[in-house]
Amino acid sequence: MASVQPSTPVKIALAFVTLSQYLAPVMFLLAARAPRSVAEEGGDTELPVFSGQSRREGPRDVATEKAGSSKAAAGAEGQPDSLEGTLERIVYCNEENAWSVVRLSLPGNVTATAVGNLLGLQPGENLRLFGRWVDDRRFGRQFAVESCVTVAPSTLVGIEKYLGSGLVQGIGKVMAGRLVRHFGLDTLEVIEHHGERLTEVEGIGKVRSRRILGAWAEQRAIKDVMVFLQAHGVSTGFAAKIFKRYGARAIAVVRENPYRLAAEIHGIGFKTADRIAAALGVEPGSSFRAEAGLLHMLEAQSEEGHTYCPRRLLLEQTAALLGVDEALLQPVHDALAAGGQVVVEPLADGGVAVLTRSLHAAEVGAARLLAVLLHGPAAPLAIDVERAIAWYEQQQGIELAARQREAVCRAVQGKVLVVTGGPGTGKTTIVDAIIRILERKGRRILLAAPTGRAARRLTETTGRPARTIHRLLEFSPRQMAFARDAEHPLQADLLIVDECSMVDTPLFCHLLAAVPPGCQLLLVGDVDQLPSVGPGRVLADVIGSGVVEVVTLDEIFRQSSASRIVTNAHRIHRGEMPLLAEERAAFSAGGSPGDFFFVEREEPEEVLAVIKELVARRIHRRFGLDPINDVQVLTPMHRGTLGAANLNAELQALLNPEGRQLVRGSRLFRVGDKVIQHRNNYDLEVFNGDIGRVLAIDEEARQMQVGFEERTVCYDTDELDELSLAYACSVHKSQGSEYPAVVMPLHGQHYVMLQRNLLYTAITRAKRLVVLVGTRRALAQCVRNGRVADRFTRLAERLAAGVRERGC
Repeated sequence: MASVQPSTPVKIALAFVTLSQYLAPVMFLLAARAPRSVAEEGGDTELPVFSGQSRREGPRDVATEKAGSSKAAAGAEGQPDSLEGTLERIVYCNEENAWSVVRLSLPGNVTATAVGNLLGLQPGENLRLFGRWVDDRRFGRQFAVESCVTVAPSTLVGIEKYLGSGLVQGIGKVMAGRLVRHFGLDTLEVIEHHGERLTEVEGIGKVRSRRILGAWAEQRAIKDVMVFLQAHGVSTGFAAKIFKRYGARAIAVVRENPYRLAAEIHGIGFKTADRIAAALGVEPGSSFRAEAGLLHMLEAQSEEGHTYCPRRLLLEQTAALLGVDEALLQPVHDALAAGGQVVVEPLADGGVAVLTRSLHAAEVGAARLLAVLLHGPAAPLAIDVERAIAWYEQQQGIELAARQREAVCRAVQGKVLVVTGGPGTGKTTIVDAIIRILERKGRRILLAAPTGRAARRLTETTGRPARTIHRLLEFSPRQMAFARDAEHPLQADLLIVDECSMVDTPLFCHLLAAVPPGCQLLLVGDVDQLPSVGPGRVLADVIGSGVVEVVTLDEIFRQSSASRIVTNAHRIHRGEMPLLAEERAAFSAGGSPGDFFFVEREEPEEVLAVIKELVARRIHRRFGLDPINDVQVLTPMHRGTLGAANLNAELQALLNPEGRQLVRGSRLFRVGDKVIQHRNNYDLEVFNGDIGRVLAIDEEARQMQVGFEERTVCYDTDELDELSLAYACSVHKSQGSEYPAVVMPLHGQHYVMLQRNLLYTAITRAKRLVVLVGTRRALAQCVRNGRVADRFTRLAERLAAGVRERGC
């Protein structure tokens, strides 16, 4: 892989954070206690000490492995002790409170597990830990860390391992070896004080030397910022992000309003920001904290899909979050409303709705723009629709059903139409007919979908180019704005938007703003699927408003009725148990060639074992599908034995166990891994739900290249927390996608998520094969539970009111 040049010197500097501690005696101020003993081997120098109070918030899923006797085993349980070794791996890290599970390599080929609040450590560091040995009932012997010292290596082996661990951009394992062979025990001294000598080493030219030395110099500028942030409980990784965003202003910004971190730094939650605020002296009952809590809770509600929050609920939940009385919050709420920071509206039930200004503008704007479009002028089109449909049927050698003919007629003659229906009901045929008929009339047609995967599916089914809504509207990451709007509308006579159940309210508003007055609009989707990840429930609200024409398709066509995937999707939607083929029918010799199977297992560990066997071997052997490219595990939740996190770790170890790798916190990526993006990154032009493959890793530059279907993206270390493994993903993340095979665990572990529309959405993602693994109780719970979590939205009533106001 060619070396990837860092985009800015700051990004190089961030990798030096831990190494900079070696050069920063001032960081001893962070010490909870600082033992001054000298290491038994080599007289290593102690580096910064920080508190490492062990906590119980995070899971502890690794036991100590003994490979022999050593000092590591000394110390009765509960007695103070110390432990020294090299950090080999971060097994788990809770980025909210820094509670970690790590693996240490100790002298004598011994490995040990340590648990505790470990701030900003990186694999390869030499550590001296202080704490107590404990015997965990489940995981065995562990070292509970109370404080930690980073030890600068003074042996040749230690220096080489230290530099080769990836802490220094531009120095990998090979280069670390060359440096140590050339400079010996003076290596760190040379890097610090005699950088011009780096060019003496083979492979380091002037450019590479300048890059290393430039990053080394840059890290001095961030030292004070890092010390300040770590002193207030911010881990190294987050401190680097904070410095990257605010630069030299970071201390001033955090002192002025630490709650900005929760809103502006991805991965920092409100609790972390609140903890920093407390360390800075913010009183628990201050109006400043109350205001931050109210705004945070309002944003949290939008992340749950709501466009507004009832004031009663907002005050109640914020009071619980902050641990204060609701009476304290009411005047703060009123001040926010008076100052225009939030919007307050009366509700029909006598309550009060509270909205962020942006969501209020989006919902009001979407309702107004759709009402205008509904009754705006239509471009004249002389067409005999019945004759056109007959022409299409003759061309394709098919006969449209009555409901399909109705949809085509309304779409061709009307202004706005919604077509909704489940799998196998003919939505694709309707879209194809409309396109072919209107193309014959010279109409300009644009196709769009919310995600890249959905857009590609639309291209495949229509044979016409389709784009994501962001690309259609020409989103600019630099301006953070859409080029297409009311002043620069789309050039189209018909806009077709597929997978509309995934469209959230803000995006819908931007889309409508760019639709010219004379354009026709066709919205296609399955309203029974899970709603959008973002706020709102656009498709359901447009249908529920009663002011837009809707064609609902419920007839399963003959070519689809042979598929049990389609049949069972509709049975589940009706609250009926699916027709199940047992495990032996699918995977035994001469078994059924069907497409929908159920493998019954009771224990979570048994379910996990079956899923691993299915994905790695049995599906490939029986159906010829590739384990990584063709098989997708979909799960209701992120946590637990059958959650996405554990499933990904297990499947990665099974499907991609070796190769060049990069570690970021608790995440480990290897070349060849399937990964998924978790948030919209407009700078990189990758979006929430995009799936790609790791193509290359540059260990020295600490960068990773990921190939998505349309482009290759280079991720720096501090951007890797936007990615996770995608061998398994949540059902929500699968929306808009189709996979040859879907494997889904269904177990009591997922009880709170076992809902009918979740199961319906999951199985309708599969084209050729569905395998459910778990208990019949969990499956029955899914089918019975038709309750759909309600969302607080007002688009339907705003749209209906807007149409009434226009006298239509």
